[in-house]
Amino acid sequence: MSLPTTKLDAILARHAILTDKLAAGADGEAFVALSRELAEVEPVAASIAQYKACLKEVDDIAALLTDAGTDADMRVMAETERDELAQRLETLEHHVKIMLLPKDAADERGVILEVRAGTGGDEAALFAGDLFRMYQRYAETRRWKVDILSASEGVMGGYKEIVAEIHGAGAYARLKFESGVHRVQRVPDTETQGRIHTSAATVAVLPIAEDVDVAIDDKDLVVETMRAGGAGGQHVNKTESAIRITHKPSGIVVMMQEERSQHRNRQKAMDILRSRLFDMERQKRDSARAAERKSQVGSGDRSERIRTYNFPQGRVTDHRINLTLYKLPQIIEGSALDELVDALTTEHQAALLAEAEG
Repeated sequence: MSLPTTKLDAILARHAILTDKLAAGADGEAFVALSRELAEVEPVAASIAQYKACLKEVDDIAALLTDAGTDADMRVMAETERDELAQRLETLEHHVKIMLLPKDAADERGVILEVRAGTGGDEAALFAGDLFRMYQRYAETRRWKVDILSASEGVMGGYKEIVAEIHGAGAYARLKFESGVHRVQRVPDTETQGRIHTSAATVAVLPIAEDVDVAIDDKDLVVETMRAGGAGGQHVNKTESAIRITHKPSGIVVMMQEERSQHRNRQKAMDILRSRLFDMERQKRDSARAAERKSQVGSGDRSERIRTYNFPQGRVTDHRINLTLYKLPQIIEGSALDELVDALTTEHQAALLAEAEG
């Protein structure tokens, strides 16, 4: 995929128009819309400007080298600079190509994060708890807000299931490759023989859907109210605040009982239902394209084993890109998760580039 000159010029022209309009003064909604578009265009325009400046330097050096009047010393210097510029131009061109790739419209959204214990009993619940805390700490480092929507604790600790909303710019872009089966290998605290056990937890990352994204017909819903279970004293036994919503066409069932208000529980359940339906539609839309290029990053299928955390050896392996890092403590603490996320993002971009150039 060579860089399309017409498209580059159009982006630079649009950047100039936006800058002029904002400088001339804009009010209210117009100012917000122009500022938002400029924020998106600015980094792309800056990269294009760097690329074009480098391209001009390459042309200038080429002209110097073809000039018969250029003396020997100047020619040696120019040849050295030409080689350095060629490398820099290649790097800038690749960077611009990445920036011109089609953006996932959901990348800037927050997410609904669902972590569920899989095979492995109590140890799986403990691992699900470890995974959730990893994402929670990672969110804190990026100053995202985490709101727990529902949680079912394990007998020995951790979670059988926990669902949370994570609000922050770019949360979906950073977490979308976490969907799938995560496997852990370690010696449980209850193991007296020192044997390594293997257990698993499933992670689902859904972009938070807006009302306009998914049309839900009330006729397609079965809404049931019931008394909330679990701890909570007398209130739990007396009030039918828990909500279960079944979406008949898809078969999706959402249960919510965390709030004392039936209205709040219904609102949260509808938020989760909307995001699951939105994700289902995106998966359908992307499946044909994903099947064609068989992206190494994986389909995001919830049943796909994506990563193994081996505690005895202190290593984490992401099976989709065959990457192993001996940084398990830092990754499980959230501080080194970016290394995995960056590698997965780079691999995904490489697959998109190959598709565009193919």
